[in-house]
Amino acid sequence: MVNTGASTVTVQLKRRIAHLDMDAFYASVELLRYPQLKGLPVVIGGGRRKVDEAVEKLAQDQTRADIPLDAFAKLKDYTGRGVITTATYAARQFGVGSAMGLMKAAKLCPEAILLPVDFDQYRHYSRLFKETILEFTPLMENRGVDEVYIDFTDVPGGQRQGGKSLAKLIQQTIYERTGLTCSVGVAPNKLLAKMASEFNKPNGISIVFEEDLQSMIWPLPCRKINGIGPKMDEKLIKHGIQSIGDLAAKDPAWLIDNFGKSTGAWLHRAGWGKDDNPVSLNSEPVSISRETTFDRDLHAVRDKAELGAIFTKLCEQLAADLQRKAYVGKTIGIKVRYTDFKSATRDQTLDFYTDDAATIRQAAGLCLKRMPLMQRLRLLGVRVGSLMKSEAVVTPPKQTSPTMAQDLVTQMLNGDNE
Repeated sequence: MVNTGASTVTVQLKRRIAHLDMDAFYASVELLRYPQLKGLPVVIGGGRRKVDEAVEKLAQDQTRADIPLDAFAKLKDYTGRGVITTATYAARQFGVGSAMGLMKAAKLCPEAILLPVDFDQYRHYSRLFKETILEFTPLMENRGVDEVYIDFTDVPGGQRQGGKSLAKLIQQTIYERTGLTCSVGVAPNKLLAKMASEFNKPNGISIVFEEDLQSMIWPLPCRKINGIGPKMDEKLIKHGIQSIGDLAAKDPAWLIDNFGKSTGAWLHRAGWGKDDNPVSLNSEPVSISRETTFDRDLHAVRDKAELGAIFTKLCEQLAADLQRKAYVGKTIGIKVRYTDFKSATRDQTLDFYTDDAATIRQAAGLCLKRMPLMQRLRLLGVRVGSLMKSEAVVTPPKQTSPTMAQDLVTQMLNGDNE
């Protein structure tokens, strides 16, 4: 709003949405603790191993920065079924990336340093960088441990240079507070902002205006659109649609005929860079889960003791996550992945909310009983959904003892699954 003396003129500000993504977040946190690993290929993944325990003991007697390189685990020595959580940019140059099997990665970069996942540290730094952002503006949408959306539109400085000035100030302050870098994309909406944040990684800032659609967005492959996964991308390519420009050129009616009413309409809008979704200030998790990939395939009957112990641990870890984050839930679900990489899920909804490990295990055990278990399993996961904040719900007394839950799952595993 501008006051001209005789009259007041309302100025419509251009919508400016930022997507801030921490650079190689888990790996960067580890490099803060172990600066001697900077510039080296480092992979984060799997659980804690004997060599990792040895490194921790060394850290008790000297500073972490002084631990020699030969004390750390090497990727070439790894055996098991674990996958990569993240990798440093130096490791990515070898073709190593997130979700890749550790043993496959070992063939690409055998000399890479292998570190275990340390979620407590990552959550600590996640809180730090988000608290820093909130000092500049409350208009932040939490999208996970390492990324957020921020509405710059009405924030002081948010319009200057299309949002670049504010993005640079936030970026610099996060680095001063945490020692970590981030990349920021600022655009007219969340769809374009997320793509823009990838343009100049690491530690970059990219600004996109509506008039940049044709030159900056259309040449990109369709998979760069948040929401287009491998299967959708494969289907688009089969129809000759490889770039976002190709997608924008398609008639909306054709997209609807081939992809369905809602998906087709969304694809047309995405191709033209349109997204009206607001930055949600009250974004809450839909569910919280824990899962693990086994070091070897397990059979529900012949490996019931090992499988049962893993199942119990997952439920206990999940309950601890809920309690730490102050959530309770009432929909308990499980996920299994078989040796042929096909997955299956089952869930059930309780009559009450819970964050109790034994209760979660009992309900998850009933779900597992409904699951086909003839094949060996390579992955098991447990999930709690229909979440509410603990203080908003009166929970009943804990009704199920660990022994009862153990007996239930043991009985299930001894069923007709040979």
